[in-house]
Amino acid sequence: MKENILIIEDEVKIARFLELELNYEGYKVDKSYDGREGLMMIKNGDYDLILLDIMLPSMNGMEVLRRVREFSEVPIIMLTAKDETMDKVTGLDMGANDYVTKPFEIEELLARIRAALKRKMVNKQPSSVLQLNSLKVDLDMHLVSYQGYDVELTKKEFDLLEYLLENKNRVLTREKILETVWGYDYMGDTNVVDVYIRYLRSKIDDKYNVKIIHTVRGVGYVIKDE
Repeated sequence: MKENILIIEDEVKIARFLELELNYEGYKVDKSYDGREGLMMIKNGDYDLILLDIMLPSMNGMEVLRRVREFSEVPIIMLTAKDETMDKVTGLDMGANDYVTKPFEIEELLARIRAALKRKMVNKQPSSVLQLNSLKVDLDMHLVSYQGYDVELTKKEFDLLEYLLENKNRVLTREKILETVWGYDYMGDTNVVDVYIRYLRSKIDDKYNVKIIHTVRGVGYVIKDE
């Protein structure tokens, strides 16, 4: 049974083009040209993935994303003409799984759709607690603490920290972090990883005057079991 994809895109020609391509690939497709309507369709439907434009009438894509993440973890790929790093960071920080800028090659988008759907299907190992000295990550409760004090992290920050801890003492390249944590190849825009590493360091390393996340210059990052 093929997956069901919802396209929320106000440019009719683009929405129709995507619908035809996705139908050709065997996906079931619904469309909406309006942010508020699209949000209601997500609430009332059963979708495996959302293609979400940012500039939409009645409710912009970022607000739709924010509201969807209050009740669903359905994979969402943002579609937009914007190409600024902070726009990407904002969308990813709010829970988007991917970010594709227009114009895009359809084969690239299809590959990212497949990657997002594959990641959705992969079952995580049984939840547990990851701990490194005074740092504790409870995967069941989705909580992080240091020396017993709660550390407030966004979803992407939590996922990044979890991945680093699961691979402690192993240097991870920026590309590998992007592929695993975000679920796709980010086409070389690895500065997003640096931004999130800074976020984590400001909330843990800097706040508690410790050295948890180490930089391996020219390679990537590592958490050492010291």
